[in-house]
Amino acid sequence: MNLRLSDLCACFEGVIPSIIATASADGMPNISYLSHVVQVDEEHVALSNQFFAKTAANVRANPKVTLILVDGFTGDQFLLDIGFVRSVDAGALFDKIARQLKASSAQVGMSDVMRLRSADVFRVHAIEKVRSPVETGSTMAGRAPVSLPALSEAINAIERQAEADEIIDSLLGEVQRVLGYGNALVLIHDHHRGCLITTGSIGYERSGLGSEVAGGEGLIGAAATSGQTVKVSDMSRVRRFGEAMGLETEGAEDATRTVGFPQLPRAMSQIAVPMTSRGTVAGVLYVESTERLAFRQEDEAALEILAKQAASALRASEREAAAAEPRQAVPAPQPAVNGRAIRVAHHRFDDSVFVDGTYIVKGVAGTLLRLMLDWHLSDGRSEFTNREMRLAAGARMPEIKDNLETRLLLLRRRLEEKHAPIRLVRVGRGRVRLEAEGSLMLEATTGDGL
Repeated sequence: MNLRLSDLCACFEGVIPSIIATASADGMPNISYLSHVVQVDEEHVALSNQFFAKTAANVRANPKVTLILVDGFTGDQFLLDIGFVRSVDAGALFDKIARQLKASSAQVGMSDVMRLRSADVFRVHAIEKVRSPVETGSTMAGRAPVSLPALSEAINAIERQAEADEIIDSLLGEVQRVLGYGNALVLIHDHHRGCLITTGSIGYERSGLGSEVAGGEGLIGAAATSGQTVKVSDMSRVRRFGEAMGLETEGAEDATRTVGFPQLPRAMSQIAVPMTSRGTVAGVLYVESTERLAFRQEDEAALEILAKQAASALRASEREAAAAEPRQAVPAPQPAVNGRAIRVAHHRFDDSVFVDGTYIVKGVAGTLLRLMLDWHLSDGRSEFTNREMRLAAGARMPEIKDNLETRLLLLRRRLEEKHAPIRLVRVGRGRVRLEAEGSLMLEATTGDGL
C-alpha cells in the first residue's frame, strides 16, 4: 500500500510531538522534537523552526533528514525520508504556522517565548508505516461522522431566525445538537473598541456575557484578524511548557469594569472559527472540549459552515432592522412605580454603565443605554427605534452602523443576568422598550468615577 500525506492527517494535529533526526556533515547524529509539522501538499511538509540551532545547522550541511510522525488516534508511527527544499520567514505558509503557534501559546501566556523563526519546507521522498506496540484507544476514533441531513437541518434552523438573539442561540444550540459540543461561545466584533465581546454562551458555570478579548489575542483574536480557523488539539502540551516555566495564569475578574472570561477547566481541544459574511468577520464561534483531538477535519468544516450561516443571518437581520419603518413615537404609559430611585451612572471615557453601583456594560452598548435614558427623562418616552439610536450615536461612533442589534442584545442580556431593575424588551422589528421598576436617575461623568 502506497501511503500519501493526506492519509496521515491525524499526525498533523500536534497531539504527539514529531521527531526530526539529522546528521552533521561528518555524520554526528542529532534528534529533536518539533512543535508543529504542517502538510503543504501531497509532496511537501513544513516544519516549525523555533529553538534548535543544531538541527538547523545539520539540515543546511546535510539535507537528508528522517521525520517521525505519530497518529494521535491509533498510535501508529510513520517514518518519512525527507529532503530540505527551502526556508521561509514570510508569506502565507509562515503566517499560518506562526498564527497557530502564537495563538496556542498565548492561551498560557507564552506567545513571546514560543516565537517562530522560520518554516522549513521539505520534500517527502518515502513514507513507511511502523505500527505502535501500544494502542491509544482514543474515544474519538470511533466517533460517528457528521450527519449531512442534520447539518442541513441546522443550517435551515439558523436561516429561519430573524432576530440577533435567536440567531446566536440557534447557532449555539445546533453546535451542541449536531456536533455534540457542550461548551461554546459567540463573540461579536466591536470595531469601535478593537475587541470581541462575548454575546452568547452555553455550558459554562459563568456565562461570561460581556467579557472581552482584545483584537489579535489568543485563538479567538487570531481567528478574527486572519479570517481563518485556528485550533489546538492538545492544550496539555503547551500547558506543560507554561507550568514548567511558571507562566500559566488564571483569568481574574475585575469587579469594576471587567467581566471574567468563561473557562473550561483543563480544556484539551479548542477551536476558534471566524463568523464571516462577504469577507467581513462579524465575530468568532469558539468551542472547546476536555477531549484531545476533539475537532476532526469534518467537524471543523461543519463548524465553519454553521458560523458562516450565522454571520449571514446576522447581517440580514441588521439590514432589516435598519430598514424598518419607524412608527410615530408616542410616550408610552408609564407603569406605577413604588417610589424607588434607580441610580444609573454613565462614564463617558469608556461608556461604562453602572446601575445602583453594579457594573453592567461598556462601549457601544453603554452608549445606547445612556441615549435611551436621556430620551426617557427628557421626552417621557419608553420606546425607541434602532434607526434613531444609530443616527444619534453615529456622530461619535461611526462604526455604530454595524452590529447595533447585537449590542442591544448584549445590553439586554447583561441587564437580565445582573437582575437589574431596568429591562430592555423587544417590541417589534427594530424597536425596543425600556422598562424600570422605579424612578430613573442618570448621572453622567467624564472621568472614571472610581
